[in-house]
Amino acid sequence: MPGTPTAPVPASPQAASPPAAGAPPRRRRRADPAGDVVRWAAFSCALVPVVLVVCGTSFGGAAAATLGLATVTAVCRVLLRRSERAAAEAAAAAAAEAAAAHLAKAAGSHRSGRHAGKSAPGE
Repeated sequence: MPGTPTAPVPASPQAASPPAAGAPPRRRRRADPAGDVVRWAAFSCALVPVVLVVCGTSFGGAAAATLGLATVTAVCRVLLRRSERAAAEAAAAAAAEAAAAHLAKAAGSHRSGRHAGKSAPGE
């Protein structure tokens, strides 16, 4: 009804309750785009033969298509993982290089003692 105040709906008890004692803490799912691609490819490897058989293709043809898709999926998975490792190594090398440059720059700025040279006018 318009004009009737409504009470806020309380959150579900499951959403508000902390994890049970002894239960492992919930972790956020790590972003894994390559894993998502491989999962979708595996799904298609299972779905395509079913669709082919339903559409009238022979079991042998569907099996050959499945074998080809599985091979392509496996090769793509290997290449994706290799590129992820290379990107992680490059990022680590860049971070190490930046840290080394920072340390080298900071080392010269923290020298103590007087500088060599004239200490008074006319010397």
